[in-house]
Amino acid sequence: MTEFIKKHLLVIVFSVAGALGGFLYWKFVGCQSGTCPIKSVWYLSTLWGLAFGYLAGSIVKDLLLKIKGKKKINRDIHINEK
Repeated sequence: MTEFIKKHLLVIVFSVAGALGGFLYWKFVGCQSGTCPIKSVWYLSTLWGLAFGYLAGSIVKDLLLKIKGKKKINRDIHINEK
């Protein structure tokens, strides 16, 4: 379980932050009339925030892995050229 958390920590942090952001958006902005399908109840706004946070975290994680992989490849090429 701890290995899973270590592997996906960035996505988990972004997901929690997104859920918190969705809840705070509902709490402070919300929908005055109650007819807004997403903003009228706290759990829908929180779920949308969670989904957005998950997607953002996944994209950031993939970009970081790609950058890290390119640095490793460049370092290996540089070492092999000597």
